[in-house]
Amino acid sequence: MTFNKREKAKIGWELRPSFSVSQNEDRRQVLDLIQKYFDCGYIRRDYSDKTVKFEIRDHRDLLSKVIPHFDKFPLFSKKQKDFELFKEICSLVSQKRHLTKEGFSQIIHLAYQMNGSGKRKRTKEEMIGSLNS
Repeated sequence: MTFNKREKAKIGWELRPSFSVSQNEDRRQVLDLIQKYFDCGYIRRDYSDKTVKFEIRDHRDLLSKVIPHFDKFPLFSKKQKDFELFKEICSLVSQKRHLTKEGFSQIIHLAYQMNGSGKRKRTKEEMIGSLNS
């Protein structure tokens, strides 16, 4: 989930839900298989941690391919909770709730509960505070 400041966006922020899997370069073929399975997305080098990343950002593909897959084949780890939050966020985006300050704030709260080990440029408080300024 990425949040980008965009002056032209209705509330000044752009939201981009995404599904991604990273591997070391020597395991790239795993990402090729995942991409073939989902029949969408792209593979790119991630210079920040020297890995290769498979990523799906298209909202329709997230709704029609990724979410149904993980509904059918649940994860057996903490990632299942992250998936449930992700699914809720995608649903809110489909309802266009991300275009209101209240809905965007709700999405921020959900997103900041996901991927505890992930890196964030801004704190949740900074993000929510910027909506009210």
